[in-house]
Amino acid sequence: MKFQSEPSTSAGEFFELIKKSGYSWPAKIEGIEKLNGFTVPQGTTVLAFHFKGGIIVAGDRRATAGNSIMYELCDKVIPIDNYTLMAIAGVPATAFEMARVLSHNFEYYRRSQLQPMSVEGKIRALSKLLKENVWMAVQGLGVVSPIFAAYDKSQGKASIHFYDMLGADFQIRTHTATGSGSQIIRGILEHEDLWGQNPLAERTREQAMTLAVRLLQTASQFDSATGQARPEDDIFPTLAILTEEGYRFAGDDETAEIYRTSMERGNP
Repeated sequence: MKFQSEPSTSAGEFFELIKKSGYSWPAKIEGIEKLNGFTVPQGTTVLAFHFKGGIIVAGDRRATAGNSIMYELCDKVIPIDNYTLMAIAGVPATAFEMARVLSHNFEYYRRSQLQPMSVEGKIRALSKLLKENVWMAVQGLGVVSPIFAAYDKSQGKASIHFYDMLGADFQIRTHTATGSGSQIIRGILEHEDLWGQNPLAERTREQAMTLAVRLLQTASQFDSATGQARPEDDIFPTLAILTEEGYRFAGDDETAEIYRTSMERGNP
């Protein structure tokens, strides 16, 4: 069966194909990305990579709206359950609601089935939420680009997953980043993994946390939407570690010390 050729629209041929397949969403409302004259806040930048014994997930603290800085204490790394973390770039309101729904669903499954949901099930659950959010993303109101990190106790290994706005899941073997500063970070991570003193997966927890702080600080030098650490105001990146023992966030004092040593020249 052939489709009649039709003029392409600004939404692109991909969205035309979706419509022909029977999938639809409300028509775009021009200017919906602005509510009562205010631009919808966006959160950036987050990263994740494997280190020896687990995964580190980190993010800066800044939320922006257009060219305005809206908030400097945004937490972009969100625990879903004891062995699952989600890091978000995009609209915080949408991401926080997704995290709340996921957390509720995982706990309900654990209590009703008397066992935790499998990692595969968790991955599909987030994919479904993103797919259901497509029409909001197309309108520019609810775009979310998450990183999903999980530790599978049954197999004794951790995994990192990246999603596009349509819910497609991509498992990451070494490292990933998303948000406005991600291109800078991904380039440095690739260089460190290939030509650093040792591959990322062989680095210690302390080395991983030091690198994460430096990456976010470097990104903030080239991307205005990525917030810098501000020790004078006790504002530091969010650092979370995921291992066989579950997740753990670095405390304020620990993060401050990591930042101080990370900024010293010559410190590995």
